[in-house]
Order: sequence, then structure tokens, then C-alpha cells
Amino acid sequence: MLFMNVQVSLFGIFAIGLAAIALLVLSSNIAVNKLTGLAGYFRLSTTFMGVTVVSLATSIPEIAAHLTASVGILTNTLDYEIGSAVVLGANIGSDVVQQTLIMAIVILIAGTLRFKRYFLWKSMGPMIGTTLMCIILGWDRVYSRLDGLILVGTFVAYTYYLYWDERKHYKAEDNGFSEDGELPEGVPQNGREAGRDALLAMAALAVTIVSAMVALQVTEIVVDQTGIGGSLIGVMTLGIASALPELITAIAGIRNGDAGLPLGTLIGSNITNPLVAIGGGALLSTYWVPGPLVMWDLPWETITGAMLWAFLWFNKGKIGKGGAIYLIVLYIVYVTLRTIFFAVD
Repeated sequence: MLFMNVQVSLFGIFAIGLAAIALLVLSSNIAVNKLTGLAGYFRLSTTFMGVTVVSLATSIPEIAAHLTASVGILTNTLDYEIGSAVVLGANIGSDVVQQTLIMAIVILIAGTLRFKRYFLWKSMGPMIGTTLMCIILGWDRVYSRLDGLILVGTFVAYTYYLYWDERKHYKAEDNGFSEDGELPEGVPQNGREAGRDALLAMAALAVTIVSAMVALQVTEIVVDQTGIGGSLIGVMTLGIASALPELITAIAGIRNGDAGLPLGTLIGSNITNPLVAIGGGALLSTYWVPGPLVMWDLPWETITGAMLWAFLWFNKGKIGKGGAIYLIVLYIVYVTLRTIFFAVD
């Protein structure tokens, strides 16, 4: 273990953990920007980019944390139950943050957001279904390799469906291209620039993985020394930090006058996180599933998503500042009850 032979105070451990989380967010943001530009280079619509490419990119912290934890579990450098609890808590906590707090912030900045009913069926429906899958597969308190295969296989099938649908409805202006073919800002001008951006994205991903490894080991030390449940720490710290790339990307999209990217990213990330991060990690090492996750976090995420879907459906896809306040209240209730009744795994 990284800190095994080093005497560091609990305050110092916290400082190292916060620095690792900050570096994780910074490096993942660089990767997101480069991957977003590459998606534009290959002519994918902003909504499709948000649901697939950008949501996958902004989920880099969760994916990196899961892969790092799984390798640690397989090599016995990370405790099986603590490692599982932390990354699962971070993953699910990130999804709840995105559905409530971050969605509310984006709405407050934009003033009003409008969802097409087709988008509600094509993206929000699968988002709710994904969470239900995680509840069913995790009810026996284990995510097995078979469960991981089911989750990853579902992501591949869903992505294929979206790509097939995208090819039918693609419009060049969806990427921000002008009528004379001028490229939007951040999109590579040629193959050489695309290759450069791909290398920069890979380097940023490498930094993200190292940062995730440090953050996980710090969390394990905190759990050992304080007795706080690993899943709660994951929900309250790594979960919030992991959701920051989605927030940054969503705000950037709103400022550029494009609602398709932030909406697609926030919803798509809630599909990518469980299917790719949890599924991929379970394929590698399997996971122990803490009780609070299947009894509180995942059901709450499912109910929150369903309530948001119903609210948008009956309001013809429109949500304003009143809806934003409602989402913030939901998040406060979630965190408060989680801390009071489910602090220990």
C-alpha cells in the first residue's frame, strides 16, 4: 500500500486525499475536452455526443476508480469489502448528485430547459431501467462476473441502437458546423491535430487513474481509522467529486447556447456509470454490495429519476427554476437521511 511505511496524521491523509481528488477532476476535465473535440471531428450530433462519447468521457473518474479498485482487490492491496463499498458508493452517489443537484444548477443557469418527449423515452427511460437492473443484480449483495457481463453487454447493445438511430437523423448543424463548413472551436482541423488530441487525452487518462488509486487508498485508511462506512464516504466525497466533470461540461454547453450536450451528458452519464464502471469492475474482480446501496441509494436514484421523468412528461418537457429548487430539496433529503440511518455498511 502507498502509505504503508509512512507515518502521516489523519489531517495529512485528508489533505493528500483532497489533492488526489482535485487532480482527478482536473485531469478528467482535460480528457473530456479533448474527447469532445474528437467526437465533433467524427461528425456526431451534440445530443448523441452527450449520451455516449461525452458521458463516457465524463465518467472517467468513476471508471478509473473501479478499474483501480478491481486491480487492488485482485492483487490483495485493497480490502475487498472496503474497496467495493467505496467505488460503488462513489458511482451511485455521483448519479444521484447529477440527477438532482447538478441538474438543478444547470437549470438555474439556463433559466429553463426543454426536453423532447422522444428524448425522455430514448434516454431517460433506459436511465431508470439501468438503475433497476443494478438493484436486481445486487440484491444478493454481490456483483458477480456474470452480472458484470450483463451490464457491459447492455451498454454495448444500447450504444449500437443509439448509433443506428443517429445515422438516420444526423444533421451537420448539430455539431455546431456553419453552412460554409467552418469547424467549431475545439474540434481538430485535420488528422494530425486529431492524433495529438488523442495522445493528450490518453495522458490525462493516465493521470486520472493514478489519482483515483491514491484517493482509494486514502479512503481505506480513513475508513479504518474512523469506522465510517466506506459507501458513505464514497457517496459524500468521491461521488460529488466524480460528478464535477459532468457539471463543468453541462455549464460549458449552456454557455455556448447548446442544451443538447448538457442534457445528453447528464442523462447519459447515469447510464454509463453503472453499465460500464460497475459492470467492468465486476467483470474483473466481482464486488461486495453494501446493504445501504440496495436498500437506500439505488432505490432513491430510481425514484428520483422516475419523478423527474414524470415531472417533465406532464409539463411537456419543460422545467424551470421551481423544478430546480425541488431537485435541490430532494438531494438534501437524500444526504440527510443517508447520513442518519445508513452511515455504517
